[in-house]
Amino acid sequence: MRIRLIPIVVSGVALFAAQASAQDAASIRETVRRLLPTAYQGRNRGPEQTEHFSRKIKMGRDGRVSIANIAGDIVVTGVTAGSGDEVSIEATKRTRGDKSEFERVQINVEEHAGRVDVRTENVPPNDHDRVWVDFTVTVPASASVELHSVSGNLRISGVQGVARLETVSGNVTASSTPRIEVAKSVSGDVDVSGTSSDGDLAASSVSGNVHIKGVKARSIRLGAISGDVGVSDAACDRVDMKSLSGSVEYAGTLAKGGRYDLTSHSGTVRMILSGALGFELDASTFSGSINSELPLTIGGDPGANAANGRRRGISNRSMHATFGDGSAVLTLRTFSGSIVISKGDSKR
Repeated sequence: MRIRLIPIVVSGVALFAAQASAQDAASIRETVRRLLPTAYQGRNRGPEQTEHFSRKIKMGRDGRVSIANIAGDIVVTGVTAGSGDEVSIEATKRTRGDKSEFERVQINVEEHAGRVDVRTENVPPNDHDRVWVDFTVTVPASASVELHSVSGNLRISGVQGVARLETVSGNVTASSTPRIEVAKSVSGDVDVSGTSSDGDLAASSVSGNVHIKGVKARSIRLGAISGDVGVSDAACDRVDMKSLSGSVEYAGTLAKGGRYDLTSHSGTVRMILSGALGFELDASTFSGSINSELPLTIGGDPGANAANGRRRGISNRSMHATFGDGSAVLTLRTFSGSIVISKGDSKR
């Protein structure tokens, strides 16, 4: 079943990326393009033919829904009113070839106690892969959802249960889904907003940007190879953010005893801090500068304070400093970018 291509592709890219430096960013992008499925280019040939699929299934409000697709978008919405204990599956097969192609792609729905599994499968022989399937699904708002796709966008909203979203070639978008655990794409952007839980969130992209807005979580782990990584309106105890060739930015509050590790090889690292909580800073850059709008005590010596929070000369590339009571720990690293600490909006 070709859906298994997802972990194979992701694992291959992850291994390649782990050994890379910033000079390899262009090679990484080219590797991603080679690894990603290219069989669906036939979408642009000839008039589009469609075939519709519809299914409704009763399921408990706290059930689990999983959808695995080969090619096509998946949109899932959580509902509380009306059919709040029902899973509604609407799918459209599309091709620009002959309608007989539809017979070679099956939509399989399996019902279990408290669980619904949906997947598309190619029926041999199918070497052309000229059919893609778009899903529009509604689930009980309290359900848990797991989405996988090889070539397609994933979008989820209004789901209160645990959610895990992974695609190889496509964007991942989540809103008003507080218990996102995983949001990953190999070639595409990842955008998550309105998540709040006492758990952990992991989001990443190899060739795309990762943006998280309005997040409250115990810990977040975000990464990109060729793209920016940003968090805004955040309140987290543990933060680990990395990018190889993009900027890294955290905007939000700090937690007492919290740890915040931000790293980029060739981009700017920025902290935009709201609130008055103090922190201990360990910052270094090889060819950039370190700037702070907050008054820092450099190396524990108040007499060494810089008037504007900036150290000049060669020491500007490395800094150990404290702000306030030093109750949080900030570790900021970049090779060829600058490090900036600025004041956030008090209304944030």
